[in-house]
Amino acid sequence: MAKKKAAKKKVVKKKAAKKKVAKKKVVKLENLVVVSKVKDYIKTKDMFCSADVIEGLTGAVASIVDNAAARAKSNGRKTIKKIDL
Repeated sequence: MAKKKAAKKKVVKKKAAKKKVAKKKVVKLENLVVVSKVKDYIKTKDMFCSADVIEGLTGAVASIVDNAAARAKSNGRKTIKKIDL
C-alpha cells in the first residue's frame, strides 16, 4: 500500500482587530521661567544654582497656574486673576 502524504495546509491566522485605546499623554513642560533671570536672581543671594532648579520651578509654576485656573473656573470665569493665585 502506498502511503499518501497528507498535504499540509497553511494555517493563516487572522489578526484580531486592535482596539484603539486612548493613551495618557505625558507632557513634559517647557520652561515656564526665564533661566538667565532666575540664575541672576540666585546669584544676588550669593548662592549657586543646581541643574534641576529650573525644572523644579517650572513644576511649581505649573501647579500654581493649574490651581488658579481651577479656582477661576469654579467662580465662573475664564480669566485667571491675581486673587486666584
